[in-house]
Amino acid sequence: MGELRVRGTSARYLQGAACGLATASIWASWSAVTRFAVTTSFDPWDVVLLRFGLAGVLLFPVLARRGLARNRLGWFGLAALVAGAGAPYAFAAAAALRLAPVADLSALNPGCIPLFVATIAFAVAGERISTAQKAGLALMLVGAVLLVVWSATGLGESWSAWRALGAALAALAAFMWAVFTVVMRRAELDPLHAAALVSVGSLVSYLPLYLTWRGAALAQVPPAELATQALFQGVLVTIVSLLLYGRAVAILGASGGGAFGALVPALAALIAIPLLGEWPGATEWLAIVLICAGVYLASGGPLALRKMG
Repeated sequence: MGELRVRGTSARYLQGAACGLATASIWASWSAVTRFAVTTSFDPWDVVLLRFGLAGVLLFPVLARRGLARNRLGWFGLAALVAGAGAPYAFAAAAALRLAPVADLSALNPGCIPLFVATIAFAVAGERISTAQKAGLALMLVGAVLLVVWSATGLGESWSAWRALGAALAALAAFMWAVFTVVMRRAELDPLHAAALVSVGSLVSYLPLYLTWRGAALAQVPPAELATQALFQGVLVTIVSLLLYGRAVAILGASGGGAFGALVPALAALIAIPLLGEWPGATEWLAIVLICAGVYLASGGPLALRKMG
């Protein structure tokens, strides 16, 4: 009789996977909420300030207590950390949502983060990528391509120059977040410290630019709408999701934790069922299955292997 053997520590994987899944759920809602924001009362400049203004104030005591972590990061690493998940990243992602549909952003930004993370982690950090993880990355890539193709045909929208620019910005944002992931992992920063560095660093560097360019533009926005976006962008997205994501990366590694970004387009399609009554078509269902299977493999999910004895 063969003996069933499970690779990996299931309990630890489940802990990391829960954090990754929660992060992906927040990111999935971020695409829709931010798309609504930048096509109504806000523009990308406003979204970036909302994202890091409140978070920077709330997390300043953490940064004051723990410092800049230059002994682990160096100036270059610190700049890469802040840019990769801070104001430059948020501006690129928000601008992409102003130019392209949510489906494009979901597939090309969170959806492609795992591919960039794995490439950078292998090339720079020497992180090993197993055969199962390579297979998972391939499945995620195929799923993301299917969703982009469906978006271009099923939504009846042609590829204009502006939409292509939006797609390029989404891919750039994915690369920037991947850099942040690898830098945080290599420096072994705890998630709260990383969130404080990103938020405070972004607020200090971005606020003068915003005031010069936009002035008091946010004062014209209805208070209820402003408060809703500030809490969503500044607390849920910037603080909570960064803490969860950092925990997933700490447990599963850069490639494993980053893999959950690929779930965003699949989750967005599933969320649309109860909220909008939009059922995925056959192509979307196939993409969702491929992406979910790819995430499980790429994140290091335990595999049942039969050991003959």
